[in-house]
Amino acid sequence: MANKQLHIGLFGFGVVGKGLYDVLHTTPTLQATIKKIVIKQADKKRSIANENFSIDADTILNDETINVVVELIDDADAAFDIVKTALQKGKSVVSANKKMIAEHFEELLQLQQENKTALLYEAACCASMPIVRNLEEYYDNDLLKSIRGIINGSTNFILTKIQEEQLDFKAALSLAQQLGFAESNPALDIGGFDAANKLSILLAHSFGVITKPTGFIFNGIEQVSLPDAILAKEKKQKIKLVATAKKLENGKLAAFVLPQFITQCDDLYQVQNEFNALTTESTFADQHFFKGKGAGAFPTASAVLSDISALGYDYKYEYKKIFHQTDTELSNDFYLTVFISTDDLTKIDKANFEWIEESHNEFNRSWLIAVIHAEKLAGTAWWRQEGVSLILCPDAIIETVEYKKISKRSLELAGVV
Repeated sequence: MANKQLHIGLFGFGVVGKGLYDVLHTTPTLQATIKKIVIKQADKKRSIANENFSIDADTILNDETINVVVELIDDADAAFDIVKTALQKGKSVVSANKKMIAEHFEELLQLQQENKTALLYEAACCASMPIVRNLEEYYDNDLLKSIRGIINGSTNFILTKIQEEQLDFKAALSLAQQLGFAESNPALDIGGFDAANKLSILLAHSFGVITKPTGFIFNGIEQVSLPDAILAKEKKQKIKLVATAKKLENGKLAAFVLPQFITQCDDLYQVQNEFNALTTESTFADQHFFKGKGAGAFPTASAVLSDISALGYDYKYEYKKIFHQTDTELSNDFYLTVFISTDDLTKIDKANFEWIEESHNEFNRSWLIAVIHAEKLAGTAWWRQEGVSLILCPDAIIETVEYKKISKRSLELAGVV
C-alpha cells in the first residue's frame, strides 16, 4: 500500500508540539505537512511565522483538506472535545493526552468504530518507547501473563536524584522542573495519576480490560522519604514507582501502581533518570524488556511522528484483546508484602495486616514489613496520609493459594496446629 499524503492540523505548540514541528521538518521522506496550528494565546512570541497559527479550532476541524488531527494540549476536557469532533468528521487523530484517553476510553473506542477512522496514541503511554503497538501486534495471540514497569519519567528522575545524590524530595522535584522533566504543577506525576492513566490504557491493549484509574489501587511518590532511600541503599536496592498488571491463578487480573523496592537482579534496577521501561511476560515468548526515554520534547515527538507515519498506511488499532477476550476482570483478591515507614506509629492501624514480619522503632522514623490483603489498601486511606510511606517489597504479590500455605506453615511453626 502506498504512503498517502497527510495534511495535518496541529493543536498545541508547547514543548512536544514544537518538537514535532522540528522533527517533521527533518523527515522529508514522510509525506506529511502541517497546514495549520491552533494555539491558546495569539500574542505569545513563537519561533515560526504567525500565519501558521490560529486561535480558532474550526480552522482545523472544518477544513476538509486536513485529514489528520494531532492533539498535543494539556487540557483533557478540551482535548476530548477536539478528538471527538475530529473523529466524527472522519479525520484520523493522533493524541498524547493520556488523561483524556483513560477517562473516555470506551467512548473513544465507539467513535472509532462508528466513524471508521483511527485514533493512535503511542506517545500517551511511554513517550519514545513503542509499547502500545507491540501489545497490539506482537502479543495479539501470545497470552500475556504480566506487564510491569516504570511508566512515568518525572517520578523516576526524582527518585533517582533522591537515591543517587541524597537530595530531599523538594530539591529533587525542583531540579526535575528546571530540566523540563516535571510540570510547574507536578501533582499528576508525583501523585501517581499520570502513571495510573497510562496503566489504564495499557490494560486495554494487553488484557482487554477497560477501566479508569479508579478501578485499581495506585499512589505516587510524595511520601517516599530520604530515610526510605537510605535504607534501600543499605540493602543494595532502589525505589521505583512501578505499574503492575498480573494474571492471577484464578484467571482474574491484579493491577496497581505503587512505589516498590527493586533488587539488583531486576531489569528495572538500572533504569535511571527520565527513562521508562516495561517487562512483559507471556506464555510462549517468556520475557521481553523495553526501555526508552519517557519524558522530553523529542522522545515524545518521535512517538507522535511514528503514529503519523502509520496513518500514511491506514493503520489503526484492532483492539483484539477487547473484542475477543472479554472474560478477564480486575480483582483485589491477593496479598501484598509491604514496607511501611512513619514519623508516628499511631498513624498505622496494625489491625489491617495479616501478620507483621519485621518491626523497627527508631528516634525519628519507625518502620515495619507486613503482609496485607489488597482490598484493605483499596478500602482505607491511612496509608496515604502525610508522614506515612508505603513501599512494596520485592516479589510483593502473594496469591490466595500461596498465602494459605504460608499461613498454615506459620501456625505449624508456632505450635498452633
